[in-house]
Amino acid sequence: MTLSHDVAGDGPVLVLLHSGVCDRRMWDAQWPALIDAGHRLVRCDFRGFGETPAPDRPHSDAEDVLDLLNSLGIARAALVGSSYGGQVALEIAARRPERVSALALICSALPGHEPSAELKALGQGEEALIEAGDIVGATELMVKTWLGPEADETAREAVRRMQRRAYELQMAAAEEGEPMETEIDLAAIQAPCLAVSGAHDLADFRQIAARLPDLLSHADHVELPWAGHLPSLERPSAVTDLLIGFLKDRAPAG
Repeated sequence: MTLSHDVAGDGPVLVLLHSGVCDRRMWDAQWPALIDAGHRLVRCDFRGFGETPAPDRPHSDAEDVLDLLNSLGIARAALVGSSYGGQVALEIAARRPERVSALALICSALPGHEPSAELKALGQGEEALIEAGDIVGATELMVKTWLGPEADETAREAVRRMQRRAYELQMAAAEEGEPMETEIDLAAIQAPCLAVSGAHDLADFRQIAARLPDLLSHADHVELPWAGHLPSLERPSAVTDLLIGFLKDRAPAG
C-alpha cells in the first residue's frame, strides 16, 4: 500500500513525518518556506491518519516510508520527525543508515522507551473516553495535553481536526492493525541529529531528547523554553528557521 503523500520542490530531499495526534497537514506552515530554502519535500500520512486508510494487520510505518521513497526513486534523504514521527525516523536511520543524510527530531518518541506513570495515565484516560463514545472529550484531552502555551486557536483547531480524523479512520477499521514493535540498534545511526525538546512538554519527551546525544554518535540537544509537544504548530516560523539552520550544513540545499 502506498501512503497518501505530497511531493514538491527541487534540491536535496527532506521527508516530514507527522506526530501521532496529527497527520501530514501539521507541516503546512513549514511547507512553502522549506521549498523556498531549496529542498525537495516529501510528506506522508501514516496508516490510519489523514488520507491513508487504517491498517487491518500488523505493519511497519518505517517500512511504509521506505517503500514510498523507493517508489519515488529517492535513495537518500534528511528526515524530520515530530513525536511518533521521530520514532519512525530513528527506526529508518538505524535499519538503513545509508538512506539518511540528517535527522531532526522534534519532541521525539523513542523505540523501547518505558512510559512514565503520567504518560500511562494519559493513555488510559484517552482510552476510557473513546470507549465511552466521548470522541469530543478525547480530542480535547489531546489538544490540552500536547499543545503548549504559545499555541493559538488556529493551532488548537488544526490538532482537533487532525486528531478527530485519526479517530474516525481508526474506529471505522474492521480490525485493528497495530505497528509492529521492532528492536533497533541506535549505534548504527550515522546521520547528524538535532534533538529538540519543549520546556512545557511531558517529562518523557524532554528526557528522551536529553538522552539522544549519549545514544547517538552525532547528536545535539536543544530545548525550546516556550514550547510544548508540538512546537512546529505552536510557533511555526521559529521551527522553520531552526530546521533551515540545522540542514544548511548537513543537508545543504541546491
